[in-house]
Amino acid sequence: MELLDAHGAALADFDRLVRAVPGDRWDAPTPCDEWSVRDLVGHLVGEQLWVPSLLAGRTIAEVGDRFDGDQLGDDPAAAWRSAADAARRAWLEPGVVARTVHLSYGTDSATNYGWQMTLDLAVHGWDLATGIGVGHRIPDELAGDLLRVFGDVIPRWQGLGLFAEPVAVPADASPHARLLGLLGRRPD
Repeated sequence: MELLDAHGAALADFDRLVRAVPGDRWDAPTPCDEWSVRDLVGHLVGEQLWVPSLLAGRTIAEVGDRFDGDQLGDDPAAAWRSAADAARRAWLEPGVVARTVHLSYGTDSATNYGWQMTLDLAVHGWDLATGIGVGHRIPDELAGDLLRVFGDVIPRWQGLGLFAEPVAVPADASPHARLLGLLGRRPD
């Protein structure tokens, strides 16, 4: 799967799940410690809001605190749709994956940034589904590609507070289960 196809698939899955959040589940817990469904969606909205600026070459300092605080307002699903639509448009600009972006840890390729965003959308899609009590699997092709891109990197991220400690899964587990286990989730 190419990056933009993978990103589109993960974004569409997350979008479908946000649209499925019942009104009484926004305060429900998720597998992410200390994050409710609303907090989780807020995290992803914040990430999407940064995309157009970062892909346009702006630095973290230039963007500043513009996206700090509650970006969800009274309609979290609408806030998600607006941010996700703008981010996706930015990703679909010609030549975007060849650009360089300025991230919190330094300069990186837009391709690496895109895969990081795709990973976050995919795993948090599963977290969101769990929080609202619906079944969801990261598609095996997408999970397999994310394992290929990040399989050697994720262990180096341990201890940085990005993900929980890995959870053991059977050797013959699906790519979905292997990815979730690597990221500290207990796959279903």
